[in-house]
Amino acid sequence: MAEDLKTWDPEDEAQWESTGKHIANRNLWISIPALLCGFAVWLYWGIITVQMINLGFPFQRGDLFTLMAIAGLTGATLRIPSTFFIRIAGGRNTIFFTTALLIIPAFGTGMLLQNPDTPLWQFQLMALLSGFGGGNFASSMSNISFFFPKKVQGMSLGLNAGLGNFGVTTMQIVVPLVMTMGVFGVGMELTQNSGNIFVRIPAGTETFIHNAGYVWVLFLVPIVIAAWVGMNNITADHVSPNIGSPLGAFAKISGMLLIGLITASAGLWLMLPAAAGGSGFMVSKWIVVPLVIAATVFALKLIPGEISTNLNRQYKIFNNKHTWAMTVIYTMTFGSFIGYAAAFGLAIKVIFGFQHIETGGVWDHSIANPDGPSALMWAWTGPFIGALIRPFGGKLADKIGGALVTQIISVIMVACALGVAYFMKQAYGSATPQEFFVPFMVLFLILFAATGIGNGSTFRTIAMVFDKEQAGPVLGWTSAVAAYGAFIIPKVFGEQINAATPEYALYGFAAFYTLCIVINYWFYLRPGADIRNP
Repeated sequence: MAEDLKTWDPEDEAQWESTGKHIANRNLWISIPALLCGFAVWLYWGIITVQMINLGFPFQRGDLFTLMAIAGLTGATLRIPSTFFIRIAGGRNTIFFTTALLIIPAFGTGMLLQNPDTPLWQFQLMALLSGFGGGNFASSMSNISFFFPKKVQGMSLGLNAGLGNFGVTTMQIVVPLVMTMGVFGVGMELTQNSGNIFVRIPAGTETFIHNAGYVWVLFLVPIVIAAWVGMNNITADHVSPNIGSPLGAFAKISGMLLIGLITASAGLWLMLPAAAGGSGFMVSKWIVVPLVIAATVFALKLIPGEISTNLNRQYKIFNNKHTWAMTVIYTMTFGSFIGYAAAFGLAIKVIFGFQHIETGGVWDHSIANPDGPSALMWAWTGPFIGALIRPFGGKLADKIGGALVTQIISVIMVACALGVAYFMKQAYGSATPQEFFVPFMVLFLILFAATGIGNGSTFRTIAMVFDKEQAGPVLGWTSAVAAYGAFIIPKVFGEQINAATPEYALYGFAAFYTLCIVINYWFYLRPGADIRNP
C-alpha cells in the first residue's frame, strides 16, 4: 500500500522533478480507469434500454427514458457530497471505496436483465444505485487537482476527465459486443433488428443482455485492488489533514452518500407518475432539481462534529461569485456532453428507427423503420469524439486562455444545436427519416467535439481563478451541478418526443448556450473584468 503524503507542494519545482511527477502520474493513471468504469456503470442504461426495446421487454418507452433519468438525477446529486470526500476521507480511501461500490449495481443489473418479467421498480433501484458512478467524477477530479502544478492543470485534469469520459464510449462499444456472447446465463431472441459497431443484427438472433452488467464486475475488481495498493492520501493541511482510519473514512463516505440517495429519491418520487412508482404529483423538474440540490447541501451541513467543520470551511466557495459563473459555464460544456451521451442512442432509435406517417391528420410514430440506422452502431461516436478531444481542449486553453477557447466553442454550440434541431424536425415528420440522418450526425458530432474542448478549457479557467484549497471543491461542485444534464437532457428529449416536437429541446439548449456566451464574456473577457482571459 502506498504511503500517505504528509507534505505535498507540486509548485515546488525541486520536489516535483525529484519525486512529485512520478507520484502524481501514478495516481492519475489509476484514477482514469476507475473513473472510466464509473461513467460506464452510470450511463449504460442509455444502451441497455435500446436493447430492452429490441427484446420486447414489457415497458412503455416513457418508462425506459425514466431509467436513464433516475440514474442521471442520482449521479448528479451524489456529486454534491462527493465534492467534499477528499478533504474528509483522503484520496486513496475515497477512490478505492467509491469504485468498489460500483460492483453492486453492475452485478445486480446483470441478474435482473436475465428475466424480462422483472418488475420496473427493481430496474429503477439498480438505476438509482448506478448513480454511484456519476458521483465519482467530483471526488476524482478534486483528488487529481491536488497532485499537479497549475502549469499543467489543464492537461492533467483534461486527461483524467477526458479518458474517464471514455467510459461512455467504451461502454457503448463493449456492451453491444458482449451482449452477443453467451458467457453468462441463458440468451433471449431479438424481436427487432439490433446491432453493434461492426454489423446489424437481425431479429430472431439470440442475445445476452445481462452481460451488459456482468462485464463491468470483471473490470472493477482489479481496478479496486490497484487503487488500494497504488494510490496515495495527501495528508497535508490544505488537502486531507484529519482523515483517521480507513474504516472511519468509509463510514463518513457511506453516510454522506446516503444523504444524497435520500434527497434524490425524494425528488424522483415528486416527479414520477404513480404508474412508474412516483407520487403522481408530477412536480416540474425545474422545481425539483433546485430543491434536491438545496436539500442535499443543507442536510450535509447538519452533520455534526468534524465533518461539519470541514464542510463549513469548504462551503466558503459559495461566497465567491466566480463559483456561480463557472457553474453555469461548466453546465454548458460538461452538462451538454453527459446529457447528450445519455440520450443519444435512444434518440437515434426513436427518431430514425421508426417511420413517421400522418393519416387523416393523426401521426403514427410506432411503425418500425427497416431502413433506419442501428442506434447501437452509431451511439458511441459522439461521446467518443467528445472525450477524445477533451485533453486537447485543456492543452489549447493552457496556451491561449481558457475563457477565450470557451467563448469560441460556445458560438459553435449555438450554431450546431440549431442545425440539429432543423434536421430532427425534418426526420420526425418523414416516413423515410434515414434521409436526414447524415446531416443530423455530422452536426451532432461537431456539437460533441465542442463540448469536449469546452470541458478542457473550463478546467483551466477554474485552476487559474481559484486558490489551491478552493480549486478542488469548486471542480467538484461545478461538475455536480453540470451532471444534472444527464437527467435534464434525456427528460427534455423524452417530453418533446412525446409531444412530437423534438426540435424544441435543441432550441432551448441553444438559448442557454447564448446566455453562457454573455456570462463568459462579462466575467473573463470584457475590458475591466476582474480576471481577464485566464
